[in-house]
Amino acid sequence: MAGTALVTGGSGYIAGFLIRQLIDKGWTVHATVRSLTREPEVRGWLNSDNARLRFFAADLENDAGWADAMAGCSHVAHVASPFPLAVPDHADDLVVPAREGALRALRFARAAGVRRFVLTSSMAAVAYGHGKARDLYDEADWTNLDNPAVMPYPRSKTVAERAARDWVRAEGGGMEFASVNPAAVFGPLLSDDLSTSIELVKQLLEGKVPMCPDIGFGIIDVRDVADLHYRALTADDIRDERFICSGPFVKMIDVAAILRTGLGARAQRVPTRRMPDWLLRLFALARPELKQIVAELGNVRGGDSSHAMQRLGWTMRTPDEALLATANSLIERGLVKV
Repeated sequence: MAGTALVTGGSGYIAGFLIRQLIDKGWTVHATVRSLTREPEVRGWLNSDNARLRFFAADLENDAGWADAMAGCSHVAHVASPFPLAVPDHADDLVVPAREGALRALRFARAAGVRRFVLTSSMAAVAYGHGKARDLYDEADWTNLDNPAVMPYPRSKTVAERAARDWVRAEGGGMEFASVNPAAVFGPLLSDDLSTSIELVKQLLEGKVPMCPDIGFGIIDVRDVADLHYRALTADDIRDERFICSGPFVKMIDVAAILRTGLGARAQRVPTRRMPDWLLRLFALARPELKQIVAELGNVRGGDSSHAMQRLGWTMRTPDEALLATANSLIERGLVKV
């Protein structure tokens, strides 16, 4: 099966690999970017069949461009969502564009006759706000928004996914809907634009993280995230599905160990010690952006991906493969000097 699919956030990390996979499988792809001034650059690093790829200017926060982007598409992967490095001053700075962007894409998809819509959600919509009572989560779990400690990003992803699901049930008609909920995404780079997770590896390699706080994350390779999106877009009989997309939960001190073992002398600045919790809390008094890290101390938020494996035949790479692919890309591109 091949047709025409829209991938939103076409200049993003996950979107780039999904676009390439769709084109390799014979699909025609429409991709949204905020400004068409980026089109030549993105075409360059995608290095795909340009005859099968069209770009459209569309933004999460207004209607302009969405009808044209959706025209002729049978499938949509809504990957675009804000994910800043810093904590915003107000949660609504993330919640509103994430929710309204998803609903806007859904409305225009329905108007265009789109048959299947896959939303890129996150483990952030699954596993937060539960404290240390749990360490493994699956598709039945949701982030607890009643917990005031839940930070703006997981709040935005939870609100957006719930709003999208509610809208599809009430307004979607025959549209099939699924979400993919990735953990922290690593892997090879297509461009020099760095996602938040890739920035972490960069800082470890550069010695900018002197010690590792007691935090961690599920690790997944971007190539496997794209592949799960593709399978969710193309598998038979997908309706109201949710797919956890997470490899093993790895503490930051173990991420550092993987880098040191795999890179040898090139990882000479990667930290070897764990940061005492009290020291991180002290740093956070002067640097408010560290508050979200303090909130994660000691938590384990593993994701159970068995449903995606059983339902879609999906497999994934190891954390070592994903992390070392990131590190090698950063070094090869000259983004990290070793």
